[in-house]
Amino acid sequence: QVDLVESGGGLVQAGGSLRLSCAASGSIDRINGMAWYRQAPGKQRELVAVISSGGTTNYADSVKGRFTISRDDAKNTVYLQMNSLKPEDTAVYVCNQKVVITRYEFSYWGQGTQVTVSA
Repeated sequence: QVDLVESGGGLVQAGGSLRLSCAASGSIDRINGMAWYRQAPGKQRELVAVISSGGTTNYADSVKGRFTISRDDAKNTVYLQMNSLKPEDTAVYVCNQKVVITRYEFSYWGQGTQVTVSA
């Protein structure tokens, strides 16, 4: 059993910053890819950023240059530093981690954390 616990969401004014964290705990051999998704009301879930086990990152065009994804493998944690936030960044942010247990990879999701950006 693996649990993902997110933290760091909240209310911020446009132009402000927030840092999200997502920590995995349980019987983990290692973690491959880690990612952040978001879902705004009435919209489909979209991939925001992803980081591979080797540290390669990719971002949605809408957040490039403003958001930074990083990972700390010693803590089984993925972060999302969000700067220059815009009202259109308002959404529930959910982390995903590809966890390897006894040679098999499983996909786990966090519970989601609300990010609200006021104009």
